[in-house]
Amino acid sequence: MNAEVNVPDTVVRHFRQILLWPLQLMPIQENAQIQKHWEVLENSGPENPWRELSSEFSGDQSTFQRRHYNEFVTFLPHVQRFLYGEGLARGKGGWHAESPMRVFRRRDIAKAKATFRRDKPPVSFEVGHVELYFFYDIDVVVLALELFAEDISLEDVQHTLYRFGRAYPLDWDADGTGNHCVDKVEWLAADARVLSCSDYDIEEKYLAFVSRYRSPYIASHWEFLLKPLALHYSGEPGLIRYRQLEFHRMPLMAYIALDDPRVLTRGDFVRLGLAAVPGEPGVLPYSERHLLRFERRYCYDRHWSREGDAMNTRFICSGRILIAVGSASKAAFVDSETGMLGQFRHQYFLLFLIAHFHRAALLMLSDRLVIALNDLDIQNADSVRHFKRLIRQTFEIFLRFTHRYWFHDVSDQAQARDLFHMCTGNLGTDDLYNEVREEIQDMSSYLDSDTLRRQSNSMVRLTVSTIFGMIATVTSGFLGMNLIAEGDATWTMKILYFLMVGVPSLMLALYVILKSKRLSDFLDALADERLSPRSKSVAAENIFRKRTRPVR
Repeated sequence: MNAEVNVPDTVVRHFRQILLWPLQLMPIQENAQIQKHWEVLENSGPENPWRELSSEFSGDQSTFQRRHYNEFVTFLPHVQRFLYGEGLARGKGGWHAESPMRVFRRRDIAKAKATFRRDKPPVSFEVGHVELYFFYDIDVVVLALELFAEDISLEDVQHTLYRFGRAYPLDWDADGTGNHCVDKVEWLAADARVLSCSDYDIEEKYLAFVSRYRSPYIASHWEFLLKPLALHYSGEPGLIRYRQLEFHRMPLMAYIALDDPRVLTRGDFVRLGLAAVPGEPGVLPYSERHLLRFERRYCYDRHWSREGDAMNTRFICSGRILIAVGSASKAAFVDSETGMLGQFRHQYFLLFLIAHFHRAALLMLSDRLVIALNDLDIQNADSVRHFKRLIRQTFEIFLRFTHRYWFHDVSDQAQARDLFHMCTGNLGTDDLYNEVREEIQDMSSYLDSDTLRRQSNSMVRLTVSTIFGMIATVTSGFLGMNLIAEGDATWTMKILYFLMVGVPSLMLALYVILKSKRLSDFLDALADERLSPRSKSVAAENIFRKRTRPVR
């Protein structure tokens, strides 16, 4: 354990936290394969606080700045097309010329006030932005919330990382407060009006919802933040409905600038990097054995050293959490345009968003498979047809996701590339992708084999019907058409003869089709030289039995 301890009043000069909350969107049109939820949001009426965010890459050079250029060139060409589209380079409009990612922002929330404990004063944060990210052809939306504060204590930073981004409480303390949650969160307008307040302490609401719907409810301030989107099963009005995909703790990014980051102990770094419960700086939150590989697995120390006058920037990435810690006295770290702060808010935010979008999309596809299987009734032909259609649609969406959105590298810049690999590696995204791909391929293979089996059965039935029809055709041809010489008969007699022959022939054909499976078994037994005459006669008798006897 590191022997250094930080001073009790360690102050974070600039703290910034970005929460990402991936959610699954429910279909708004049952028969439509591509659900355009953002169009519904655009037309939600004047009370809708969300407005689509125009892209800096719209062609207007007056709004295009150096940081936009730096952000753009960070990524590889295929990632650039995903994030920014092709625009004028495509030569024509349409969704394919624009980015498949649509961004909406609400501007009515100016501040957030968090009371971590009832015996402590609240901490105020400025709200940088509140945004929704939609993705073409993928029923996933990502809520992004950016908070920041100046000159905040390290303890409050740890509380914010540990408590703030929780969708609902796991349990309740003896005094009725939500376990591990913020005691109270308030969204404030620019004029200090309270727009919404958390309700982690209303235990009855969460218990009743889970008891009724087998799904967790979310706290009221998060519910307010997403409106007019509504939680699935909640009963709240809303054309766009969502459901949770993962754990109640939201993935987060945090930027921490201190006067001297070298005063942080190993326990501090562990608490920051894993968003662990706050505690004494000289005490680890987990056992030494559990944290044996912490630095190797989670810390990116390309620019970190406790000696000398280096930049002293340490990244900690555990997959669900990405932390940047550096010196507030270094312009290269705190500059909001070209420094690390600007890169953190834009380049690193986008690579973190991509990693969690990948995971959310795969979880959404996996959930679709589960829903399709749960709704399947093999005794109901309509249910079977609906199941096949859902599986094939999911397979098509997965293929389009693979070719449009799935990539292992986002940048050739060493730091961005390494952090993306750390994030996806610790999230286990590649394993999840392979698992979902195998599940979908298994389903698709089953449907293909089932189709081949049905086609094979149809061919058997047609073959049997053809064989017995051939007997009737040969017989009638041998007897000749002059068996009844009525060539000069009236049309009435001809129609009567036609019906006298046609109706029994049709009935015989239908009977042969109904018995085609047993007739096929009889023909197989008849052609099998290993069977005795007695066994072949049993096969012939089985044609007319209600229950077949085994042929031996």
